[in-house]
Amino acid sequence: MVVPDRALDNAHSPNPHPPMSSLDAYAKSTLDDLTAKTLRRTLVATARGAGAGVERGGQTRVSFSCNDYLGLSHDPRVIAAGREALERYGAGAGASRLVTGNHPPLLALEARLAAHKGKDAALVFGSGYLANLGIVTALAGAGDLVLVDALGHSCLFAGAQLSGATSVRFRHNDLDHLRGLLTSRRARHGRVLILTERVFSMDGDRAPLPDLLALAAEYDAWTLVDDAHGLGVVEAGARAPLEMGTLSKTLGSYGGYVCASRPVVDLLTSRARSFVYTTGLPPASAAAALKALEIVEAEPDRAARPLALARRFTARLGLPEAQSPIVPILIGEAAAALALSAALEARGYLAVAIRPPTVPAGTARLRVACSAAHSEAQVDGLADAILAERG
Repeated sequence: MVVPDRALDNAHSPNPHPPMSSLDAYAKSTLDDLTAKTLRRTLVATARGAGAGVERGGQTRVSFSCNDYLGLSHDPRVIAAGREALERYGAGAGASRLVTGNHPPLLALEARLAAHKGKDAALVFGSGYLANLGIVTALAGAGDLVLVDALGHSCLFAGAQLSGATSVRFRHNDLDHLRGLLTSRRARHGRVLILTERVFSMDGDRAPLPDLLALAAEYDAWTLVDDAHGLGVVEAGARAPLEMGTLSKTLGSYGGYVCASRPVVDLLTSRARSFVYTTGLPPASAAAALKALEIVEAEPDRAARPLALARRFTARLGLPEAQSPIVPILIGEAAAALALSAALEARGYLAVAIRPPTVPAGTARLRVACSAAHSEAQVDGLADAILAERG
């Protein structure tokens, strides 16, 4: 059979406009919608160094968008501890800790975390998000009730939803609303969990923990406190039955954990799916976090510095006194928040805009995070730049 030349050309030439798959069509339409609403997110190449400096687009900026509250991710002692563990134990844990991954740095880290929180035991997870998924789903299920602060982190809501329990939001830090929910619903459910944060990640305010814990005890509810943004900088006071947190912020490493009684930790070891079915944390990450925690406990002046700088910042801007190293600069609309962020970057400061759905609609903001690595002059400079841009 002789094939015409034109047919041969068509057979070997790629289609210049191949039909778009339904998956790609969905992705493109959704991205177009996000772009129209100023809610599309993109990654920007950024090189962090020692101190508060970062490099973007060939320019150096002072970053106020990092959760490395004590600057320990670049502390030589922390780096040396991670390097030593890397060379001795290798780059990875090898498998789930229940199979082969329970290496010595993890055991030492868990013992130190438990002692720091005044608990019997601790369990380290692959991340803070994985920790909350595993804790909530292991302790609550069908027929139970999970009450979550309305401004809690996404992973708290994800854990509550995955558990199969009835999940209800209570108004942010509103103990009267929480009491009303407990009064009206407690008798209809078996186990009840209350999920909150010690320091709220986007607002920087604190939960009223002593009163909340007393209320929970009154109704035989179990409280989980997410301490991701409080560990080492704002954590004094009442302890919850479940003290969860991360290794990736104040401790400058990576991973998540929970501190609790020995029976609870033993149960989570067997039942928390995000622990059982996940490879253990790398030895270097565990060793680095352990050294960082030792520094936190040995250097209280360093641990106090982020909050002191945040209060200096709010005083200069005439804002309510900071309760943590996190200070929100509320703008309102996403486009306006992006514009202010860009203007500050042009002045040499990185303060990334936070937009819905991370925060409620109409509350887009700049989230300023102060660190022990910042100088007073850098904090004052950012405040003055905000005042200049906002008139």
